[in-house]
Amino acid sequence: MRLLVFYIAFSGCVFSSAAWPLQMQCYHCEDNLLGHDCSTPQFIVNCTTNIQNGCQKEVMVGANGVTYRKACASFTTCLVVSAGYQSFCSPGRVGSVCISCCNTPLCNGPRPPRISLGSPLRPLSPLLLLAAMLATLL
Repeated sequence: MRLLVFYIAFSGCVFSSAAWPLQMQCYHCEDNLLGHDCSTPQFIVNCTTNIQNGCQKEVMVGANGVTYRKACASFTTCLVVSAGYQSFCSPGRVGSVCISCCNTPLCNGPRPPRISLGSPLRPLSPLLLLAAMLATLL
């Protein structure tokens, strides 16, 4: 029985997520034109475990248009590099290089669509506010 308890405890240690972290996945491509930003399943790669814990995206504006470069990266190293390129990031200007870093799976893909609320939120009317306060008291 002790052997069984030891085996279960040891297996939990060895196969836990702390011992075997999930492998990061990112989009990977080199110099793709704006019309195709390589955010499709065929461009998904597995990053090097325990080394590449983030994703990087470079957007470069050249004379021939906008190109993308995406890859796995060390999150910390990417932040340092992106800070160094901050002065070169002027979206829309020829010669601009913008580097962004993220640390969740496939985060260097397309941006999710913006959610529009239609009309701005309005403050509650005094009568509705009073009714809401009374409802919480009851």
